[in-house]
Amino acid sequence: MAGNSFGKLFKLTTFGESHGVAIGGIIDGCPAGIQLDFEAIQNEMNRRKPGQSKIVTQRKEPDTVEFYSGIFEEKTTGTPIGFVIHNTNQKSKDYSHIKDVYRPSHADYTYDKKYGVRDYRGGGRSSARETASRVVAGAIAKQFLNQININAFTSSVGDIFVEKPYQELDFSKIDSNMIRCPDEDTAKKMIAKVQEVKKQGDTIGGTITCVIQNVPAGLGEPVFDKLHAELGKAMLSINAVKGFEYGSGFCGARMQGSEHNDKFNEDGSTQTNLSGGVQGGISNGMDIYFRVAFKPVATTLQKQETINSKGETVEMQGKGRHDPCVVPRAVPIVEAMAALVISDYMLLRRQEKKEW
Repeated sequence: MAGNSFGKLFKLTTFGESHGVAIGGIIDGCPAGIQLDFEAIQNEMNRRKPGQSKIVTQRKEPDTVEFYSGIFEEKTTGTPIGFVIHNTNQKSKDYSHIKDVYRPSHADYTYDKKYGVRDYRGGGRSSARETASRVVAGAIAKQFLNQININAFTSSVGDIFVEKPYQELDFSKIDSNMIRCPDEDTAKKMIAKVQEVKKQGDTIGGTITCVIQNVPAGLGEPVFDKLHAELGKAMLSINAVKGFEYGSGFCGARMQGSEHNDKFNEDGSTQTNLSGGVQGGISNGMDIYFRVAFKPVATTLQKQETINSKGETVEMQGKGRHDPCVVPRAVPIVEAMAALVISDYMLLRRQEKKEW
């Protein structure tokens, strides 16, 4: 199965299934000598793990990371970093009813058509549980980046949006509530909405905004390896993502050039930042910010009409433990993927400038 690796210089390869023995990964290209904070790595895992609040799936997984290589005396050695996260709370019987049934808008059908076989237990490889491995790699990438700050937060749930610009938000409050929204009043409304939808046996989507600060100017490549293109690819590789926009995004399509252009200051910074910190595919030193749209979870506890592997119309109803809204747990995943992208370009910058 191809498509299990991400990155060129700072490269992550992941493995494992939702209900298998374990999931894990190999990080190749991480520079030597990085002093690792294992508590910080585990904290990132805790932000993503299931069962952390009443508005997420109640599957209980400690998501403790075990490192097998590439680290000596708490420092990276420059060799491949191998790690494993054991699955401890699988309930595969919860999925026996969909063994031969395709959930609408899920990967069940496409996996079966592509491979002729599928692991129906929790979605197997298509499960968002795979993203735990990305969070491990992203947590290490964050420590490599050091002075670069990456903060993501829930900016909408359904039709409830954070109205304030990100510059007016206190990022230290992102984890102060279970929905991971730094605007406290909006967070309360979002939580109430998710709880309402959950009681209905339904699911709901939302958006995550990510802000990357202190990125040096000059990261990114012309034409096909543009910085924002790689960020878009990274975000669109996350389960349930349906859209990506950076800077002014789709709103910019409604503007005229005279109001959209970011005027320069004498030091090269800009008076506005509708470019989202990227121009011509290369970072300009301003804040990089983007928004990622997540669809509602496909598995609902309501009855749905669908088809089985024989092409027969059947009725199905989701069982087991599922997120009514993936957005709160996806916040650290978005940060992790952003960190992997920036790490890749920072290593390329080192090569170009021979900063070793």
